[in-house]
Amino acid sequence: MPFSSLGDTLNSRFTQKGPLKKQLDDSQVVEEAKVVLSEIFGEDLAKTALPLFLKNRTLTISCSSSAMAQEIRLNQTQIVDKLNEKLGRNEVDRIRYLA
Repeated sequence: MPFSSLGDTLNSRFTQKGPLKKQLDDSQVVEEAKVVLSEIFGEDLAKTALPLFLKNRTLTISCSSSAMAQEIRLNQTQIVDKLNEKLGRNEVDRIRYLA
């Protein structure tokens, strides 16, 4: 039985469609969402909103105040559009915010 290198094995696992690839893609969405929120609201205000996870194409964001949740609701379309543009694919359809 031939052996393959650990790097080749991991690379094939992350490039195939499967749970590891899905988790990697979802974590990329969360990280890009942090960048998008900073660009739209500025560094200080963006610190009051924390992207948590992506499920069923819905990004969940925890807000430290109801005012920030309202701002996210008002700018939802802009956030989704900019996030999908940065990702280069349509991963997010809507935002759910927790205040």
